[in-house]
Amino acid sequence: MLVTEFQLPAFFDLGATFAFALTGALAAIKRGYDFVGAFFLALACGIGGGLIRDGVFVQGTGPTPLLADPRYILVVAAATGFGVFFGNRVHHFQRVIAVIEALGLGAYAAFGTQKALVAGMAAPAAVLVGVINAVGGGLLRDIFTQVEPLVFKPGQFYVLTALGGSITFVFLVSYQEMPATPAAAAAVAVTFLLRVLTIAFNWRTNPLHPPVERG
Repeated sequence: MLVTEFQLPAFFDLGATFAFALTGALAAIKRGYDFVGAFFLALACGIGGGLIRDGVFVQGTGPTPLLADPRYILVVAAATGFGVFFGNRVHHFQRVIAVIEALGLGAYAAFGTQKALVAGMAAPAAVLVGVINAVGGGLLRDIFTQVEPLVFKPGQFYVLTALGGSITFVFLVSYQEMPATPAAAAAVAVTFLLRVLTIAFNWRTNPLHPPVERG
């Protein structure tokens, strides 16, 4: 199976990186970190999913573009500075950030899935890589701050929306033989719609069993 490739527009990719990095910076500020701590937590949130993708699953012959292109580090630094100076007023931008984050979630799910397919992975593995690409930054944030990862806990659909986008991309590319660019656009649309509906109707997962209290 020949998988065509698409590239995220630079402004879109960097905008999504900024939105994800800002969530990390704000989490660091709430925990009382200094600027250095805020920057590294923002870095983990901004490009962590891509680093896991390229460092663990899709290993290339050279450094990941996330580290070879200086714009990513500069965008993370800008997000950190924005969080530091405007953290108290960030609620004014919450809707914009939520929209960018929802779009970025779908784009990263599709992009990670594509890279895995091009590397020769089977469809289920490619879906896994796509989801990790989308939510890996938040997972690293929680691990670094010694918090039980939110992706493991019941709550609003988040991983499931990324999963929907990744499955959509695999289905269209692998089984409908659609070119990668329109398939990615469809995956982003599916993820965005699921995320918006999740927020609007507060769709949530439930625990399999009541938590066991430890004595």
